[in-house]
Amino acid sequence: MKHFYRTYFSLVIIALCVFFSVQTSNAQERKFGLGVIIGEPTGISAKLWTSNNNAFAFGLGWSMGGDRFGRWHDGYYKGGSRVHIHMDYLWHAFGVIHSTERFPLYYGIGGRINSGAGYNSSVAVRGVFGIAWLPRETPIDIFLELVPSLQLTSSTGFGIDASLGSRYYF
Repeated sequence: MKHFYRTYFSLVIIALCVFFSVQTSNAQERKFGLGVIIGEPTGISAKLWTSNNNAFAFGLGWSMGGDRFGRWHDGYYKGGSRVHIHMDYLWHAFGVIHSTERFPLYYGIGGRINSGAGYNSSVAVRGVFGIAWLPRETPIDIFLELVPSLQLTSSTGFGIDASLGSRYYF
């Protein structure tokens, strides 16, 4: 188990190094945001804008819902929490909602690693669909997203996560 956490810690450190070394073009006024995400999962959320319409989104959190793919014989989820790490590449559509504020719809694709509660270091492909509010005078965003995922290992299955979050941009 100690090796398992050391591996995840190493992956997080590598992701952070890549995160801070990416060159950004003239994207949003402030390129990097850090905040919280509540729902499935709950934890830390980060976003790095790479252009006017594209960004990387990262999450590190925990989920309390147990294993949604491997079920007990009576149909209930296995209990327990799990660690959740994800990274997505996002496209933003700013012109869909006409308003004086900025409400881009966004979509993307990414990957997820879960561990604990029966997941045994599972890997999944994620599709991301959401809406964000980017206030013009405040360096924050507030977002709501729906994320269908196809788990590839240790068992195969389909799940949907939903989250509400906010980030402060530095």
